[in-house]
Amino acid sequence: MSDDEKYMSLALNQAQKALDAGEIPVGCVIVSMGQIIGRGHNLTETLQDVTAHAEIQAITAAAQTLGGKYLTDCTLYVTVEPCAMCAGAIGWAQVSRLVFGAPDPKRGFTVVAPGALHPKCLVSSGILASECASLMQSFFQSKR
Repeated sequence: MSDDEKYMSLALNQAQKALDAGEIPVGCVIVSMGQIIGRGHNLTETLQDVTAHAEIQAITAAAQTLGGKYLTDCTLYVTVEPCAMCAGAIGWAQVSRLVFGAPDPKRGFTVVAPGALHPKCLVSSGILASECASLMQSFFQSKR
């Protein structure tokens, strides 16, 4: 198992926590020098806050861990392609690398806001994509 798969598995654990809480199952972990410095999952229903996405929760936790707002030399792993809001936050935090699992062809940043990330941010996608997509599909099928 590669490091990307290892950390995406941990992001999937966060997504499962969201699912268990009745939230859209998106999970995120942020890694710096091999250590997890932030983690989060969707809390929009729990907090009644449309901005309480997994990435925002993890960025806040990572910034508190590091004692600063910039996450340079960090990798953010998220189970689903970030939305425009989260991509903007990832960009403002100057995250060095973004790794996401499943694409979001309707609301993902690559469609809606392709310039939102910091210009130096490297992007990898498709890591454990089927597992990430399956969790989302199960959630939305249960709502129909």
